[in-house]
Amino acid sequence: MVIILKTALGFLTSLFGFYYVADVYKNRTALSPTPWPRLFGTGFMTNLFDTLGIGSFAQQTALFKFFKMVDDRIIPGTMNVGNTLPTVTQAFIFMAVVSVKPLTLAAMAVAAPVGAVLGAGVVSKMSRRKIELGMGCGLLAVALIILAGLLNWFPVGGEATGLTGGKLALATALSFVFGALQTIGVGFYAPCMATVYALGMHPKTAFPIMMTATAMLMAAGSARFVKEKAYDPKAAIALTVAGIAGVLVAAYIVKSPPLTVMKWVVLGVVLYTSVWMFISAASKRKGS
Repeated sequence: MVIILKTALGFLTSLFGFYYVADVYKNRTALSPTPWPRLFGTGFMTNLFDTLGIGSFAQQTALFKFFKMVDDRIIPGTMNVGNTLPTVTQAFIFMAVVSVKPLTLAAMAVAAPVGAVLGAGVVSKMSRRKIELGMGCGLLAVALIILAGLLNWFPVGGEATGLTGGKLALATALSFVFGALQTIGVGFYAPCMATVYALGMHPKTAFPIMMTATAMLMAAGSARFVKEKAYDPKAAIALTVAGIAGVLVAAYIVKSPPLTVMKWVVLGVVLYTSVWMFISAASKRKGS
């Protein structure tokens, strides 16, 4: 089953890579006036943190906007195109170094992109502010539960590498929902981490699941940005090249910490994302 996943991901990545390389070769105009070192630094650091589960899009959006590296109009396309190959690299690395039961990995990894395709229409009609508030409250509750476990107030989490029965069905359904939410900018990583942790799986198992799901989603969808020329080739190249380097560096950090360290990492990611959701929701209320 894992071989089928890898084959599907490799096929989607090859199609994307063909369009990407061909377009960059034909349109070598450097749209971004930002110096290469700054772009490379952005790609390296954000993808290093992305591999640790923090997510790169929020970081890159903030840096691109604050330092005016990329035109606001093409920031989404630039990030999707530039981060696709680093994310695929993450997926292949974590599928190899972190043990997850094949059925659990396949079910959750496939459910997310399916959710993005089938659920996007429903999610797009919902109030983004209410979604962010709900997600913020949910993630904050999970963070408190994780903290309680770390402080030995009551046991939580586990070391399982797979799910069965009702837990697997619940995890798959939630992955579908998180995939749909990702289409409006609600990150997949933190909810995925919280889900596998809450269902008794080892925190590390979240990495191959969320990386594979996101990689399939991006590999399938990023070609659209290339075809529509809705991205900055110079910035995207920097994200790709430096991003892959950042992934390789971080991958050897992630696979070595003990379980307790990983629990604190999950707590930090979930809490950070929860606060970000509240801040985003509050800013929308002020703007309305």
